[in-house]
Amino acid sequence: MGFYGDRILPHLIELTCGMSALTPLRERACAQLAGRVVEIGIGSGLNVGLYPSAVASVAAVEPSDVGWRMAAERVAASPVPIERAGLDGESLSFDDDSFDSALSTFTLCTIPDLPAALAEIGRVLRPGGTFAFLEHGLAPDEKVRRWQRRLEPLQKRVAGGCHLTRDVRAELTAAGFVLGAVDAFYEPGTPRPYGALTLGAAQAA
Repeated sequence: MGFYGDRILPHLIELTCGMSALTPLRERACAQLAGRVVEIGIGSGLNVGLYPSAVASVAAVEPSDVGWRMAAERVAASPVPIERAGLDGESLSFDDDSFDSALSTFTLCTIPDLPAALAEIGRVLRPGGTFAFLEHGLAPDEKVRRWQRRLEPLQKRVAGGCHLTRDVRAELTAAGFVLGAVDAFYEPGTPRPYGALTLGAAQAA
């Protein structure tokens, strides 16, 4: 990833994704978790401390060594056992049906091969297991979508491959997940091309 991606980007993600206004949304996503959880892209651990008591353990998948070091204090203070158990969401080193729940927050936008990653998440979740998510992506309004398409090339360069135009619900459906309740909305105070959020859960087939 180079110096910028390795050393600077994790801190920028901490600033932008760690805003206090996002904490209630993260809590809503995490509230749907139970049992053994795999978190895709734990980053600096912004969801640590929000896991409900029904969570037994968390297997953290995180490619960035800097991000994982930034998470160390939060992980150490967590009442839920957390271990770094993978580097690549596209190739998970777990057996089939290993987890009761999966979690992704502001991660699906950056995975290069998203269908491969979703297939892996579906594989390691038990049938009927919950995939909880909070993601940004394709806006509901065409005027905003046009701006997203214009801004996406720059966004991908400065934000670690982050896409603005991924349709989270469509991608999950195509991967075989069964969508549950999903909210789509604009995050207040954020420019709409960057603040089109999707929050909800889907079940593994």
